[in-house]
Amino acid sequence: MKFVDEARITVQAGKGGNGCVSFRREKFIPKGGPDGGDGGDGGSVYLEATESINTLIDYRYTRHYQAENGKGGQSRNCTGNKGADMILRVPVGTGAFDEDTGEKLGDLTEPGQKLMIARGGFHGLGNTRYKSSTNQAPTQSKPGQPGESRNVKLELKVLADVGLLGLPNAGKSTFIRSVSAATPKVADYPFTTLVPNLGVVKVEEHRSFVIADIPGLIPGASDGAGLGTRFLKHLVRTQLLLHIVDVAPFDDSDPAENVQAIANELEQFSPGLAQRDRWLVLNKLDMVPEEERDARCNDIVERLQWTGPVFRISAINREGTFKLSCEIMEYMEARRARAEDDEEFAEQILAERDQVEAEAREHIEMLAERRRQLRELNEDDDDDDYDVEVIYLRE
Repeated sequence: MKFVDEARITVQAGKGGNGCVSFRREKFIPKGGPDGGDGGDGGSVYLEATESINTLIDYRYTRHYQAENGKGGQSRNCTGNKGADMILRVPVGTGAFDEDTGEKLGDLTEPGQKLMIARGGFHGLGNTRYKSSTNQAPTQSKPGQPGESRNVKLELKVLADVGLLGLPNAGKSTFIRSVSAATPKVADYPFTTLVPNLGVVKVEEHRSFVIADIPGLIPGASDGAGLGTRFLKHLVRTQLLLHIVDVAPFDDSDPAENVQAIANELEQFSPGLAQRDRWLVLNKLDMVPEEERDARCNDIVERLQWTGPVFRISAINREGTFKLSCEIMEYMEARRARAEDDEEFAEQILAERDQVEAEAREHIEMLAERRRQLRELNEDDDDDDYDVEVIYLRE
């Protein structure tokens, strides 16, 4: 199935049913009084998170959704039926945004969680509601209110604790295969990973975390080069970034410069994301003679002036991968415990995540606007060329 992480839909909630104007008419009761019932509320539109699907592809083909209208009230004080709600099932990790205002409607991060994105119209009132001592035979009623209508943008961000960064062919897919049961494609050419892959890393019984492998980045990715910013947004909700580095690139490029190039792309995409905890993982040690490993790894770290944690692994041989997994698990547990005990720290985590999401959305929208302007410019240039050609032929 094709992986789709964005979709735009239009939703229309149901209209409330109209109130009824009616009077009681029974034998031997000439003046029965008003008995018009209220209408029913219109159905609302909800998103519901489910683990049974992992893509938004269905919403690329069907874009309009409408909930049922409420039924009108009836005589004998009968209330109209409420319109049925429309439930749209989406993958866990989906966020909803109002396309017209940019307002964030909410996130669905737990299976079974629901989010109302369009409220049904309120029911109309029957004439029974208007009777009083001075108005014993009211002929007025109230119509039902229209339901909300929205243009909604759905964005799926994979839910992972750890995100993998690195150039194509740095060994990210091999690493996730070595520490989890995930089986992303591995080959000896760049961009073998075209969609995010998730893997559950189980350190021991009841101790595990989720790791996400996104397609490799290249210089200029923040401006749309390669796979561009399409998958960078999937790192927004991660707590830790692992920067996988090939210590022996087949193209003889400088590993330290490769690290700095990716760091620059992160900074341009989202300064907040660039400040997130990031560990350096020197991979493919099996490609370096054992007596040269220390010197090569130390040289990379020194030239980067790296002050954070550094790990040396060979993902294909699973050398050093278990130790790294244990360190990640301890980091996650310590972070989780601190968030539970320190309310200020927990609020800081949420604020940082919101900041990164806002920066990512702003950057993506900026690129989309730039592409639109370039398309318009190219169309104008094509028109100018055609005009010049016509003038030349006439001469």
